[in-house]
Amino acid sequence: MNKMFFRILVLLMSLSLIGIILVQVYWFTSSFKNNDEQFKFHVKQVIGNVADKLQQQEAYSFYDKYNHYKDSTGKVPQKNDLLEFYYVQKNPRTNKMIVYSNSIISEDYNINGSFFDKKFSSERFKNFNSKRTTEIYNNNNIDNSTLQQSIIPDVKIEKSGNLDVLDNAQFEIFFKDIASAMPINERVTKEKLQKLLKKELEEYGVKTKFEFGIYSSGIATKIKSDGFKYDKEATYSIPIFADNEGNNKYELSVTFPHKKKFLLSELVSITILSIIFTLIIIIAYTSALNQLIRQKHISEIKTDFINNMTHEFKTPIATINLALDAIKNPKIIEDKEKVFRYLQMIRDENKRMHAQVENVLRISKLEKRELDINKEPTEIHGIIDDAIEHVSLILEDRGGTITNHYDAARTTALINEVHFTNVLVNILENAIKYSPGIPKIEIFTENIKDMILIKVKDNGLGMSKVAQKRVFEKFYREHTGDLHNVKGHGLGLSYVKRIVEDHNGQVYVESEKGKGSTFIIKIPLIN
Repeated sequence: MNKMFFRILVLLMSLSLIGIILVQVYWFTSSFKNNDEQFKFHVKQVIGNVADKLQQQEAYSFYDKYNHYKDSTGKVPQKNDLLEFYYVQKNPRTNKMIVYSNSIISEDYNINGSFFDKKFSSERFKNFNSKRTTEIYNNNNIDNSTLQQSIIPDVKIEKSGNLDVLDNAQFEIFFKDIASAMPINERVTKEKLQKLLKKELEEYGVKTKFEFGIYSSGIATKIKSDGFKYDKEATYSIPIFADNEGNNKYELSVTFPHKKKFLLSELVSITILSIIFTLIIIIAYTSALNQLIRQKHISEIKTDFINNMTHEFKTPIATINLALDAIKNPKIIEDKEKVFRYLQMIRDENKRMHAQVENVLRISKLEKRELDINKEPTEIHGIIDDAIEHVSLILEDRGGTITNHYDAARTTALINEVHFTNVLVNILENAIKYSPGIPKIEIFTENIKDMILIKVKDNGLGMSKVAQKRVFEKFYREHTGDLHNVKGHGLGLSYVKRIVEDHNGQVYVESEKGKGSTFIIKIPLIN
């Protein structure tokens, strides 16, 4: 895959994912704000309704007392004319005259403020009645001055009744004056207010905990719930009990301590689904991106592997061809010593290529779980000695040395002798291969609980922190400038890790660039 195309693809995928997340966040924020506004609207309506009902119920209470007293008294009301006026209309052609009169009469029931637990000695509660009369005169000689005399009208209509508007107006003025002088705890109780608020809130679907309190001129009164605390973000207020001048001495405040939780609960189902789908997208994206990067990396590693393998096979093949050409020379074919020497070279190079192919096949079988590994109780120090024998010729050619430090007292483990020998041989070959100077290798063994530790320490190139984490991956090789300065194809240590883990063991490396490496193998002992 082209690097530029790969980068553009990753960028577009990342932007799309960020865009989806931002849209989800914007949607959630907008929904929460809308719910908050709707909640505020409903609460304002609720406390407005409660304020109206408090005023109405107080008025009904006073009205009931008044009616009860008026009905129970046997006194005849005293009537006083408050207002009387006339309206006269005359037809100039017929001299027909219509006279309308209206008298507003007050009835004093002698109900004063003391009845309502207050001393208003100067106040009297009165009822208003109306008397309306219509007179028609057909006499042509009647004028305004004659209306004052006792003239019998041709037609006379009389009506009387209560003036409801004036009656109600006086009652409202009267009870408000009395109520405004009463303390708040006599006008409303905590239980009554809580019941009203609860009923109204449930009707509007606001089913969350609430607290309330009444303030008088900014000072809290005793009419409040036990857990009431003013919170600017969650408290809503409205004036209550207006007096005759329109002033509001008291203010009802309602707060919702779990407001945010309530608003979020309305979004929880859709939010959870949104989060789940967003997580699925994120997981799918990261997985796809990881696969893309992994495939790109594997492609590069496989290319390196093919190059290294080709290089590994190229030298033996060239050596074999040269040896065969030399044997065909008439001068050489007569010299048995030289013929045997070239045949041995062909045999060695053939074994070398065979070993490379076997290494690849072993890894393939390990991945398919087809490699037959039969384990038997075996002495570990003997396996280490066999592995040293396998690399002795290579070590002598480099002039290197191997020093043993066998400190383990218990050394018997359940292992496969052949494969475990190959594990140690691979590690020793790497120690020799990656030592730029004369290889100096030390092997340590020790017991830790029911484990035996095998440490192979070299004085080689060492490796970076990144390489230490990936050195056991298949096909991985740390680059050191020249790709082929150290021959190999990144399969040996992958094979080592698979075999050790199949023996229920662990293998890891400790290294520092330029100061060599130490490979550590842990294998459980037979109890």
